[in-house]
Amino acid sequence: MIIFFMKLKNKYFLLRHGESLSNKYEILSSWPEKKEYPLTEKGRKQIEKIIPKLKDIDLIFSSDILRAKQTAEIISFKLNKKIKYDKRLREIDTGIFNGEKVYKYYNFFKGKNKFIVRAPKGENYRDVKKRILNFLKFLEKKYKNKNILIISHQLPLSLLEAEFKGIKEKDFFKKMTPDKKIKTGELRKLN
Repeated sequence: MIIFFMKLKNKYFLLRHGESLSNKYEILSSWPEKKEYPLTEKGRKQIEKIIPKLKDIDLIFSSDILRAKQTAEIISFKLNKKIKYDKRLREIDTGIFNGEKVYKYYNFFKGKNKFIVRAPKGENYRDVKKRILNFLKFLEKKYKNKNILIISHQLPLSLLEAEFKGIKEKDFFKKMTPDKKIKTGELRKLN
């Protein structure tokens, strides 16, 4: 399902939220948030550090999960730009594993295809890819010649980036290795 066969009308900047307590303690936190996991001091500093690179941003879109909201608020305050929250930018719905330690989720998926298999009451990778691509299509229809900042989470941003690079599902785990996926507080250009 590669949609990027033509030039995009806008410039996109991808930002993963700053480090949060859920990252620090390796706890899955998706929607609905069972407990609040705010940004850590390190996470706030990560975001403050990249603000000078964002001076030409026209629009800010963010996930409405706390760690992304706090990231967006820091940037919004410094750039004096409004934030538009969109649920399509949320982290993968981890279903029954929401609020649990990360290792439990990964143990469930050992030997299973994450693009097809869902955690009970959750999403699979295709579900996340579909919603993030629908979000990008929405932006392309609505805006032209804008510099757009998208604040989200590791998986939605990695899936968007992989799609843009033409990486197929079967190659995702080989080409989007942990060292190549977007880190907390990291800013990347999509195009």
